[in-house]
Amino acid sequence: MGSQTRNPLKQLIVERIRREGPIPFSEYMRMALYEPGYGYYVSGAAKMGWEGDYFTSTDVSTFFANCMGRQLYAMWEKLKKPVPFLVVEEGAGRGKLADGVRAWAEREAPDFSKVLDYRVEDIRVGQDVLSEATDAGESSSPSVLLSNELIDAFPVHVVEVRDGQLYEVYVDEQNGRLCEVLSEPETPEVAAYLDTYKIPWRTYGDGWRAEINLDALRWVERVARRVRKGFILTIDYGEKAPDLYTRHRWHGTLNCYYQHQMTGWPLARPGAQDITAHVNFSALIQEARRHGLRVSKFTTQREWLEGLGIREELERLRQQEFAEADTARASDRGQVALLKWYNVRQGVLLLTDPNGMGNFKVLILRR
Repeated sequence: MGSQTRNPLKQLIVERIRREGPIPFSEYMRMALYEPGYGYYVSGAAKMGWEGDYFTSTDVSTFFANCMGRQLYAMWEKLKKPVPFLVVEEGAGRGKLADGVRAWAEREAPDFSKVLDYRVEDIRVGQDVLSEATDAGESSSPSVLLSNELIDAFPVHVVEVRDGQLYEVYVDEQNGRLCEVLSEPETPEVAAYLDTYKIPWRTYGDGWRAEINLDALRWVERVARRVRKGFILTIDYGEKAPDLYTRHRWHGTLNCYYQHQMTGWPLARPGAQDITAHVNFSALIQEARRHGLRVSKFTTQREWLEGLGIREELERLRQQEFAEADTARASDRGQVALLKWYNVRQGVLLLTDPNGMGNFKVLILRR
């Protein structure tokens, strides 16, 4: 009884299940993250940053925004320098990337800064999936639409193999406690999804699980309509389908984050912890092509940042601002410079770590 009263969102979910019966995990995740007034992303203070539950690339180093600035500048040139140059970032959180790009442009590319119109939008993940954003940018066609760690937080269906059949995970309740049950896939789209990408799931054995992100397909369809001439740039963790849906990924990729700790139980603390799943980039690419977009680049964050000069920027900064770390290492000033330099370098190492953020994928689509 006490646990129900402590978590009003859990009580809402329990009441809904009592009215309608078990709900697909995707519906539970939608409520846990986006239920108006209660969901993780729509209630209270932002959960990002070092004081929150997780951090993003923009929290780690300003170099990320500087590289994004150089990328947008290159896109502006490729599009023959349109005026104004409208960039829309969806799911921008606190707007830290936008602030960083604007600051870079003012400092390094004043001509670009004058024409850059960088807008941030939140998207509503509601019953009709991805509603049109309400920002003024929606009525315009952006030259670049970008997202950074957005798609991994769309609600996902979870499927499990039993006796060579594919079942879907639903959320039920027993005496006020949330629990999982298996049943037939909610829609033919869920049932056929893995076969679409030629995943041999029937050979994987009982208990194998995977996530299916149908909202990602609808997101691509919507942003493809918005960008009439320009680029879509999305960064997230994930893989192409053959590397994502493998036999050894027995439990899928669903993760929960609470106070920088990864937890394995998504039914705990609805509304109070983040829930994510790796992105199937094959799905994004296939859907993008279906809507007339072509792949301009698909790479890792490490390769993308290195291609945009992050190593060279780091070396320039070392020579300009931390020279005393070398020339006066024995002095107090030299030691302070050395410690500050290590801190800056560590941020870049985190962004490019091939076993961490460096393995995020960067997908650039063009029309």
